[in-house]
Amino acid sequence: MTGFETAFTPVQSLVGGVLIGLSAVLLMFLQGRIMGATGILSGLLTANTSGDKGWRAAMVLGMIAGPILVFALTGQMPAVDVPVSWPMILIGGFIVGIGVTFGSGCTSGHGVCGMARLSRRSISATITFMIACFITVFVIRHVIGV
Repeated sequence: MTGFETAFTPVQSLVGGVLIGLSAVLLMFLQGRIMGATGILSGLLTANTSGDKGWRAAMVLGMIAGPILVFALTGQMPAVDVPVSWPMILIGGFIVGIGVTFGSGCTSGHGVCGMARLSRRSISATITFMIACFITVFVIRHVIGV
C-alpha cells in the first residue's frame, strides 16, 4: 500500500465511544438537548439567550480540553496523522459544511443521538453518510491510490 495504514485501536475506540455516548445521554438528561457537534457550535455562535450559550460553550471547551488533558496525563499530544495538505483539509471542511447544512445535522447528531431515538430521518442520513464514506475511501485508496 502506497498511502497510509489505518491503525486498529479497539481499546481507545471503545473508551471514546463510551464517553461520547455518556455525554450524549447526560446532555439529553440534564438539558433536554441533542448532542450534535455542528448544532452545538453554530448555536454557540448564534444563540440569543445566555443560558443557551453556557452549556454550548462548556461542550466546545470540553472538546478542546480533551487533547490537553491527554497531554497533561501522558506528556504527549494524541497522534493525529492527516495524509493530505492544508488546502485539501479546508476544501474537505467546506464540503462537510455543505453536507451538514443539507443533511440538517452531522454524524454525531444523526448517528449517535438520532439513531438512538430511532429517528427515520437520522437512520437514513447515517446510512447515506456511511455509503459516502465507503465510496470515498475506496476511490481514494484503490482508484486514486493515495
